[in-house]
Amino acid sequence: MSDFTSNFWSIFVSSISIFGIVYCAFLLWFSAKVKVSAHEDDGTTGHVWDEDLREMNNPLPRWWLWLFIITMVFAAVYFIAYPGLGGYAGKLGWTSQNQYEAEVAKANKDLEPLYAAFNAQTPEQLSQDPKAMAVGERLFMNNCAQCHGSDARGSKGFPNLTDKDWLHGGTTDKIKETLTKGRIGQMPPMAAAVGTPDDVRNVSHYVLSLSGSPHDSVRAALGKGKFGACAACHGPDGAGMQAMGSANLTDKVWLHGWGEEAITAMINKGKVNQMPAQEGRLTESQIHVLTAYVWGFSNNKPAATK
Repeated sequence: MSDFTSNFWSIFVSSISIFGIVYCAFLLWFSAKVKVSAHEDDGTTGHVWDEDLREMNNPLPRWWLWLFIITMVFAAVYFIAYPGLGGYAGKLGWTSQNQYEAEVAKANKDLEPLYAAFNAQTPEQLSQDPKAMAVGERLFMNNCAQCHGSDARGSKGFPNLTDKDWLHGGTTDKIKETLTKGRIGQMPPMAAAVGTPDDVRNVSHYVLSLSGSPHDSVRAALGKGKFGACAACHGPDGAGMQAMGSANLTDKVWLHGWGEEAITAMINKGKVNQMPAQEGRLTESQIHVLTAYVWGFSNNKPAATK
């Protein structure tokens, strides 16, 4: 989809490009018509600087003139054949996206023999294959490390993949499903359902108590009755439900920050998290290998690490 709502910029860019070629042609023609008379005595233009610096009247070499003309012709042909004039697509129909997709398709086809051997193994088996894990490491670094970190330990808002705390399940099937389809996690603002601002603080302390974290026991006792608004997703015991992707509140793993202030902010404002789907970016075989690599973080040490 275009970033612009009118064709002004398309016309603007096209005008500048065409004007540049026309102006260069005019400049070349004008320069060829206007002749500067050489000074009869020394062949200069007669201009003198710093008492003894004189400007010679030597014409440019002919090859330079033809190179200039060839450059202008090349630019004109390029603008006709390729998309260089705003929204004009070019006669050849070339796009960088099509070229990229063709190159990716060729690379994937060239790699099919390598992945064929991996596809015959389960993710658990692949996690013990050094060659497969070397490939998995590259896939992870190129596609996952930007959010989860090169060591897969994540950061605030990005899950740690090494601690067996899985929001949507840690089996190889669930990991592959997450990689393929992506995930959208949403906690709605719950302040209105919980009650007053003081009730929200009480619930925050009750949530802290579920994991044995430091808390105000009086406030926690008062917040227990209000936790019913949260139990629909997190369960009556606060252990969460992987079927919904709701967090386990009993294990001291805090994805979005720990403490009364962080929990209160979550209750008041809610949170939306999204992991993009890798389907379409990676092939099924690549996702299969990546599944094994990610699964290995929390189940066994990957065979290929540095």
